[in-house]
Amino acid sequence: MDTEGKGWTVVQRNSYNTEITWRESWSTYKYGFGDVQQDYWLGNEYLSLLTRQNAYKVRFVVEDQSNNTRYAEYDIFSVEDEPSGYPLRLGRYSGDGEDYLTTHHSGLGGIHDNMKFSTTDKDQDQTSGNCASSYGGWWYDKCQNVLLNGKGYIYWAGFCKSGECKSSTILVKPADVC
Repeated sequence: MDTEGKGWTVVQRNSYNTEITWRESWSTYKYGFGDVQQDYWLGNEYLSLLTRQNAYKVRFVVEDQSNNTRYAEYDIFSVEDEPSGYPLRLGRYSGDGEDYLTTHHSGLGGIHDNMKFSTTDKDQDQTSGNCASSYGGWWYDKCQNVLLNGKGYIYWAGFCKSGECKSSTILVKPADVC
């Protein structure tokens, strides 16, 4: 994707009124689903394999109903392997959307960095319930400050406070750091 510096690979795309439910099983999230021309998830296994090859950075982009966009970029991005639960690893933040992935927000859903991936059939979050059963697969702590994998609910605390973001995209590309 040609976004600020070119060379980005889209690994997730979601729209508010998507046909995808996002409440998928572990094996479905492992290998990915959807339509790359529309809404989709690349797959945790592929994210893990990709980010083991090189140092990668990531950009999370959300758009609200008024077509305003915000992004959060992290200079390091990786997803570890399946035996470790596909935990999310993020580096330093930059962007124009507040950092709700690596910074703890006590009144909200905790933190997402270093959290394992949870799905409807594999609950790895830090709360007594299963956040993925309600919302869709994601790197949950005590549910979320950010949730981009939801049907009719794309949430970035501080920007789309009620989950009404119009769309989300997750982009990765090789990082400039060693």
